[in-house]
Order: sequence, then C-alpha cells, then structure tokens
Amino acid sequence: MKRSSSKSKECTFNAEDGYVRMFLRGRPVTMHVPDQQRESYSLDQKVALPDRKLKLQWVYGYRGRDCRSNLYLLPTGEIVYFNASVVVLYNTEEQQQRHYLGHNDDVKCLSVHPDMVTIATGQVAGNSKDGKLLAPHVRVWDSVSLNTLHVIGMGTFDRAVTCVAFSKSNGGTFLCAVDDANDHILSVWNWQKEKQLAEVKCSNDSVLGAVFHPMDTNLIVTCGKSHINFWTMEGNTLTKRQGLFEKHEKPKYMLCVAFAENGDAITGDSSGNIYVWAKGGNRISQVVSGAHEGGIFSVCVLKDGTLVSGGGKDRRVVLWDHDYRKQAEMEVGESFGPVRALAEGKPGELFIGTTKNAIIRAAFPNTLTPIVQGHTDELWGLDIHPSMEQFVTCSQDRQVHLWDTNSHQPLWSKTIEDPGRSAGFHPSGAVLAVGTMSGRWLVLDTDTRDLVSMHTDGNEIISNVKYSPDGNFLAVASHDNFVYIYAVAENGRKYSRVGKCTGHSSFVTHLDWSSDSQYLVTNSGDYEILFWEASSGKHVTNMDTMRNLEWATSTCTLSFNTFGIWPDGADGTDINAVCRSHDGSLLASADDFGKVHLFSFPSSQPRAPSHEYGGHSSHVTNVAFLHDDSHLLSTGGKDTSILQWVVA
Repeated sequence: MKRSSSKSKECTFNAEDGYVRMFLRGRPVTMHVPDQQRESYSLDQKVALPDRKLKLQWVYGYRGRDCRSNLYLLPTGEIVYFNASVVVLYNTEEQQQRHYLGHNDDVKCLSVHPDMVTIATGQVAGNSKDGKLLAPHVRVWDSVSLNTLHVIGMGTFDRAVTCVAFSKSNGGTFLCAVDDANDHILSVWNWQKEKQLAEVKCSNDSVLGAVFHPMDTNLIVTCGKSHINFWTMEGNTLTKRQGLFEKHEKPKYMLCVAFAENGDAITGDSSGNIYVWAKGGNRISQVVSGAHEGGIFSVCVLKDGTLVSGGGKDRRVVLWDHDYRKQAEMEVGESFGPVRALAEGKPGELFIGTTKNAIIRAAFPNTLTPIVQGHTDELWGLDIHPSMEQFVTCSQDRQVHLWDTNSHQPLWSKTIEDPGRSAGFHPSGAVLAVGTMSGRWLVLDTDTRDLVSMHTDGNEIISNVKYSPDGNFLAVASHDNFVYIYAVAENGRKYSRVGKCTGHSSFVTHLDWSSDSQYLVTNSGDYEILFWEASSGKHVTNMDTMRNLEWATSTCTLSFNTFGIWPDGADGTDINAVCRSHDGSLLASADDFGKVHLFSFPSSQPRAPSHEYGGHSSHVTNVAFLHDDSHLLSTGGKDTSILQWVVA
C-alpha cells in the first residue's frame, strides 16, 4: 500500500489530497501540489544549490543622515564611504565600485591611516539569526587588497563604535575609538598588536568627534554635546583638559574638529561659529562668529592650508583663506539636504556628503554634480521595468526614483504627498503605480513623471500594487485586509474599481497574478494563502483549478513553489520578500537578518539549500530580478540602501 503521507520536521505531505502542510509559529499553512507532481513528490527529495551566484556590483546611496567624517579620497582616485554594512570604494572617473564586506551590521565610522592604504571602520552591535548579539568592533583592512588585517575590541565595546581615528605623527601606530555606551568610553589601541593601551569615560553626553593631534601623538581632541576636551595620554592614563570658552558663547554642540597647518584646532559648532584653539592649548585664540546660519557639520583643511566649512541649515560650503577671511561660497540644492561631510578631491575639487544621503562633486565658484543619491527613510517599494534596464524605488521619505542600472543614477525623482510603500510597472512600461502608507495610491507617467491618476482605498498601508500580465487589471493590496481590483484602460491611464477581495483576517502582504490574468493569489499577516477571481474579486475555494495554475510571478513567500525558503523554527515575519527569476530557474529571498538568499526554483522541499549574501543591515525588504535576469536588486528597510548584484 502506498504511504499516504511522509513527514519531516514541521512539514507533512498528504498524498491522497495532494497538499503539503507546514507550521509557522504553530499555525498550519496548507499548500496544494500541482497534479503532475502529486505522484512523484516527496518531502525528502534532495534539492541542489543553484548553479549561479550573486556578486555585489553597486551600492546606491550613502549614510549621511546620522554619521559624520565618513568621506575621503584615496590615492587610487577612489572615494571611500559606507552605506548599510558595506564600505564602498568608488572610482568616479571609471564609474566602478569595489566593496569591503567584512562587517555584519551597520558601519558607523571610518578613518584612513596616514599611509592612505589602511582603513579602520567601526560597526554597531547586530543580531544574528539565532538571536545572538553580534559584538560591535573595529575592523582594520587594506584598501588595495580588501583583506582584513585586524579585528579590534570584540567584547570590549558595548553598543556601537561611533568614532574611530588613527594617530598621525607616530606613523599611525595608535587608533582611538569611542563607544556609544552611556559613558561614551574613549579607548586607545595599538592596532597592530590588537592591544588596548588606555581607556577613559569621555562624557555623559554624545560624542561626535575624536581625533589625534597631527603633531602630537599623545594628544586627542574629542567634541560633542556642550563640550570640547583635550586628552593627554601618559602611559595608560588619559588626562582631560576641558576647552574654555571664557567670554565666548558656549554652543549646545561642538560638531566637528580639524587642524590647521600650524597645529591649531579648528571647530565648527551648532551656533554657526568657527573657533580656533591655539596649538596644544585649551583656549580660543580666534573666532569667526556667524560663519554659517545654523550648525557647521564639517570643517576641512585643504592641502594648500585654506579651510572649507559646510553648513547644516544654510546648506552652504564656504572657502576661507589662511586668516579665516571668506573667499567664496556655494549652496547645495535643497533636494540634496544639509552638508554632512567634506573631502578634498583632486586640486580644485571637493566631495560633499549630505544628510539626505547624497554625495556631490563640487568646485568653486558653483559647480555641483551629484554622483551618489539614495533614499533617506525606510525603503520597501521596488519594481523592475518590463523591458528596459531600469527599476523604480519608493520610500517613506516620499521620494520615487526611477533608476538606470547602467549609469546607477536616477533618470528622474519625484516627491509625492505621502510616504511611499510599494510600486509596480504596467506591462507596457508606460506608467507605474505607487502605493503609500496612507491608503492613497497614484499612477505616474514613466516618461514625464506626471501624475496620471490618484485613488484612495481604505486608510492603511498599501503593501502591494500589481498589474495583471495583460495590463487590463490592477490589484491594490492593503493592510485593511482587502485587495481592491481595478479595470485598467487606455494603456494605464484610466481606472475603475470592479471588485474587492474580502476574506483575509489579517493584512495582505504579497500577491501574484496567474499568467492568464484571470486569478490572484494572496498571502496575509496570519500566514493565509487565498485565491481570487480577478474580474469579480470572488474568493475561490475549489483547489482543482487553482493547484494547476501557472503564475506570472512568484512573490508570495507562502506557496508550494516557495515554501522551501523558510528556515527551521522560523517566525512568519522572518522573510520579507521573494522573487522568481524570469527564466524560472532561481528564487531570491530577503530576510530580517540582513541577508539575501539565492535558491533553485521551485523551492518546494523543506529547508532548501541556498547561497547567502550580506551587505544590508537588519531587515532586507524586497528583491527583484532585472527583466533579463542579468542582475538582482535588493532594498534595505532601515538602512535605506539599494544593492545591485550581478547574477553569474
């Protein structure tokens, strides 16, 4: 007698009725096996790893919103900066990036050694899959080979390493670091020996900068909320002298510090003043008051000894001569935001990092060319152009960007009224739909970015907007538990509601269309899989047709063809998105542990094997294959980054 069921941990197969049942957090999820596979299917079948792999090709965006002094030019002609857990080395002339991938969570600070080759980067505490804490630490690595040389402070740091700097005058033997714990511990290391030399409680308040004096190995300057401190290291003790403001206004924040050629310290503060502190002393020797309107986030001494300062509120970059007299200024456009970091480029050239996560190449008097752009808030919306090397993203920053995968620049950007959450191209590519956090959804012309149509369904998150393969319907999935179906006319310019799918008892998370545009399948927050008739929105309960349907896409995380992606004991929220390649051979997944996985498709055996890739931090929110499967794109939620991978 044929066994009617086989059992694996958390999964059972009922051959008679032709379904597999798995459990997520104790809830049964039932998936129906297509007729042609019912005879041969077994839960114990071995699945091969996919024969193709991913290689990170491009990182879109830059972390300027909450990090500082994180942009430098290397002798190779590359600028170095970070986003998510990747450190990017970007050659702007050759339009090529290299990536240091040693970190396993958000990078927060960066320092370049005096040899201009060795780099130190510090990261936050992360969480691994099994709930273990990943310790914050500093990695010292070679920017030519990308090899990790040393790992510093594993188990020493508490929350995150937010400042790191090499010493200058003794050949860069020392490294100082600040931990973002309550006491903001400043520590000094011999990094080659991985040995701590000294540590001290720096301040109760936030510390925004820590740098060695370029002429004195034993002097470290730290600045931050209402303080600037000059630390002298003797043996293993650090002694503090506070900066004295005397008759000058004491600002709320000392935001940045740099050093003049003669050894004076130069600071920028939250009141827009530049203070000069005479070499080795803790007193102000010169003041440029009101240098900027609002805070000064960055000061940078150029090779010729002149100074450039970058303003927050006023978004201005100002050039000062040796006597701190204003020589020139230019203003960064509002769409790029306040100035966060400044770095000297080739002679006459500057790189400007901004708080809206852009990097601009600039030259006085007023040449400003954006070379890196990104989102600035939680990012979920992603879709691929049906026939061109383009993709769209939308984020809670209210920005919609249409990107070109070759130039890695936005073809256009549009600001919308509500935070964005989901996006979908019409099969013609002529228009795209954007779902927002408020129940509103809109349709944009992909050429002109004009608003074509606007509708509201419910007042909750629109988690998904997807056109049917024939372009005649649009499904709008909401966190109000409904899917709204619209008939689409005039090549995506006209919409009329024809149905509403009612039956989910939790918010709708994912949906796919059948290849013939007749049916829909949906997943919900309580792990239900429901099927619908497109033209009416009627719930279909008879599985005889449904189990054998061909689906145009596979983005439902729960389906017979995708359930193998779920790891043992998974929480149903662990995987945010999946996507099948257009040739039907690969399946990518985006998880809550900063990882993109690549599986063979179909993935219909429990715990299928996969290749795993890091680069994002915490939750990866979406994945999509380019129309020709040459590349995969992935989006990070909190890290707001977009990673472009070559599929090879």
